[in-house]
Amino acid sequence: MLEIHPNKVSIKELHHYLLSSVAPRPIALASTIDLNGNKNISPFSFFNVFSANPPIAIFSPARRVRNNTTKDTLCNIQAVREVVINVVNFNLVEQTSLSSVEYSSEIDEFIKAGLTPVKSKKIKPFRVEESPIQMECKVTDIIELGKEGGAGNLIICKIVLIHINKNILNNEGQIDQNKLQLVGRMGSNWYSKGFDNALFEIEKPVKGIAIGFDQIPNWIKASPKFTRNDLTKLASVNTIPEKNKIEEFIKNNKILNFKNQSAIEEKAKGYLNSNEIELAWQCLLAYKLKL
Repeated sequence: MLEIHPNKVSIKELHHYLLSSVAPRPIALASTIDLNGNKNISPFSFFNVFSANPPIAIFSPARRVRNNTTKDTLCNIQAVREVVINVVNFNLVEQTSLSSVEYSSEIDEFIKAGLTPVKSKKIKPFRVEESPIQMECKVTDIIELGKEGGAGNLIICKIVLIHINKNILNNEGQIDQNKLQLVGRMGSNWYSKGFDNALFEIEKPVKGIAIGFDQIPNWIKASPKFTRNDLTKLASVNTIPEKNKIEEFIKNNKILNFKNQSAIEEKAKGYLNSNEIELAWQCLLAYKLKL
């Protein structure tokens, strides 16, 4: 494998490797103001939620690599310790990219990016009307990670009010990912979609203690038909089916040739693809029972 020693490559190269490796990353369109009331918006993909109680989000404006200067967002937050984190979706992504242009601090970037400022309820910085979710935050801490170009500054934000567009909610009042249409930042100029065919669901492991990989028979683990994801599904059950369940499966599936290992594995693969894990186990063990 290629080995990268961070202190032996340029910051530009390291930046590429890191951001292409840790992706996709959610995007925070941060809205701040300075002491004179000048509005600023800027996107950051060094961003995530880190706690629900208390509700904490963190993003990081890095020092510019080319001249080791700080961004207006950081300067504003050092003066006015408040920020609105506006969530970026597909409809907002181009304007978000435009807002990354480095205008002088007195320029209203809402106007430049064609976005609509809306007064916040609990803090001074403005919300972005076009964003489907807007989080009003008080900044509780700023942690400087370094003094050289490329060094981050962790902005620790306590969320005090969340605004959610009702159009992105489902009938149960929960956020519908396909209605929200989130986007993520990748390496270089690439972005990713978090909706439609890009989505897939993984059920959490069953309650209790999963049997684990070590309890899967070696002949199943050795089969080229099963991916590590398939095997993980098999490993996530609480118990392996008992003999009576396997015999019942054989009785109900007489059409199957239980002595044909390849055919049985293919059938089990189909069960795994549809998350019918118990049936996949019964199918596989039926092959051994019929030998």
